[in-house]
Amino acid sequence: MKPENKAIMKKRQRNICLWVAYDGTNYHGFQRQTPPIEAVQNVLEEKLQQVCGDTIELAAAGRTDAGVHARQQVVNFFTDGSIPVDRIPRAVNSILPPDIVVLKAFEADRDFSARHSAKSKSYIYRIYQGYIPDPFERNYSWNVRPQLNTEAMETCLKHLEGKHDFSAFRAAGGPPVSPVRNIYEAALKQEGKIIEMRFFADGFLYHMVRNIVGTLVNVGLGRTSVEKFLEIMASKDRTKAGATAPAQGLYLEKVNYE
Repeated sequence: MKPENKAIMKKRQRNICLWVAYDGTNYHGFQRQTPPIEAVQNVLEEKLQQVCGDTIELAAAGRTDAGVHARQQVVNFFTDGSIPVDRIPRAVNSILPPDIVVLKAFEADRDFSARHSAKSKSYIYRIYQGYIPDPFERNYSWNVRPQLNTEAMETCLKHLEGKHDFSAFRAAGGPPVSPVRNIYEAALKQEGKIIEMRFFADGFLYHMVRNIVGTLVNVGLGRTSVEKFLEIMASKDRTKAGATAPAQGLYLEKVNYE
């Protein structure tokens, strides 16, 4: 949000916080785009304007990429609209497309920011194992055909936990911020053909999860040893890590606040 717009918005009476879930398949990410390119933010702001009766500009906890999904994205906006907060989800959901849903709405403090007030986030990455693709999984997981060595992948995941410099898994083009992040939990579970990896941290760098997953899959395929994975991590060199995993397997799971 531009500083001048932020000043205008903050003069309004109410600061509303929403929990939002969406299927990112048909959108060019969350962040607002110039039409005809459509992002989740474009659609959500348009429908909120109809419900609240004034121009809406959202702030979001994270800017998910094209094809990435969210189970609990958090946004906030300022409005002079008088609609009771408990009626906002039903009112907005009645006019939103079915792949975007407002889960909850709250009255927030004046200083609350979905982005700047966030203390931690968790992401999930899903892999579908099998030589025969599942058409119902194609938009919601990465189909990796050869059998993965999940034990080796889990060993690498445990080494990711703690405070480290994650420059080796940082994509170019992100904001100029410190590459040091604290991963509280990095875990893997498998149910049938689905492998889920969960990453819970105080923050994430641009494409960090997808770059970690791409490198972990190389470990699972036997192309990269656990020792080599640790060398890549310590090198702080993105060119040594694996390719970026596809977007459709990634989900913003939860954003946490104090």
